Amino acid sequence: MKKMKSMKRMLVFAVTLFISSITMFAQHNDLSIDEAQEEAKEQNKRIVLIFQGSDWCAPCIKLEKEILETEEFETLAKDQFVIVKADFPRSKKNQLPEERKKHNAGLAEKYNKNGYFPYVVVLNSEGAVLGALGYQKSTPTDYFNKLNSFK
Repeated sequence: MKKMKSMKRMLVFAVTLFISSITMFAQHNDLSIDEAQEEAKEQNKRIVLIFQGSDWCAPCIKLEKEILETEEFETLAKDQFVIVKADFPRSKKNQLPEERKKHNAGLAEKYNKNGYFPYVVVLNSEGAVLGALGYQKSTPTDYFNKLNSFK
């Protein structure tokens, strides 16, 4: 009986930790570019700006699932990059708040004039472009290494 309670507590702790980490990652992706630049300066990191169509762009969805959402990529990226996502969903149910739409449109005007999706731009803390990639079939580590090579 005592062993069962202990296991139950451990399970509750693990689930709570998992949910917290997901929530932190999700909230982190809602940063504005100004907040990201401030964080990048403070922590000596670069910014990874991801242009995506999360509910309509097949390569965007693959990039998210196969690379960005993996524990492997998240572990590698957390000490090197501040992640900012500029999403352009099409489905009515996935629409962003008006303020976020304007923010993302401004980012697209400055960093993605050709309207590529997905488009992953690496910036320094001042907002200067260091390099860019699209979706590439690769491992999370290989993709991280490509992003990390832009200095």
